[in-house]
Amino acid sequence: MKSLIAAATALMLLLSAAPAAAQTRTRRSTTPQRRRAPARPATSSLDATRTNAVRLQLASLNKDLTRFLYVYGRLSKDLELTGAQSESADATNKTRAGLIESLRTMSNRLDQLEGQVRFTPGLERQYRSLQGVSNRAAQAESNAAAGRFDAAGRILVEVAATLTDVLLEM
Repeated sequence: MKSLIAAATALMLLLSAAPAAAQTRTRRSTTPQRRRAPARPATSSLDATRTNAVRLQLASLNKDLTRFLYVYGRLSKDLELTGAQSESADATNKTRAGLIESLRTMSNRLDQLEGQVRFTPGLERQYRSLQGVSNRAAQAESNAAAGRFDAAGRILVEVAATLTDVLLEM
């Protein structure tokens, strides 16, 4: 009988210890787990700095172009009016040459901006939008050289609108 009591005690100890050993993990609430958003590729601080530099350059160029357009409108109108008068031909030629040189400078700046955007990681979509603006500015330059100031001005307004759109995308 002593062996039976010892066996029963041992069995009770085993049974009482079994549930404690089985529950080694803590219970969690039954609230649904939140799904994590897919991880976005981490952009390096160097890429962010480059993107910001391009954004600032684009904003500066857009500002300069709109200021130029303000002055260009007045100058082109004056050139059209005085172009018919022969007495002011020298002043007209100097003004026209200065205007064309300014257009060439603007075209070069746009070309540099295109190159910078093209090789900046993360700005592929903006590059597709910006692609060709330097060619449009060169076309405006050739129109102004041919005396078609109104057509050149319209092209420059389109270029300014494109720059603004790209800046808003960034």
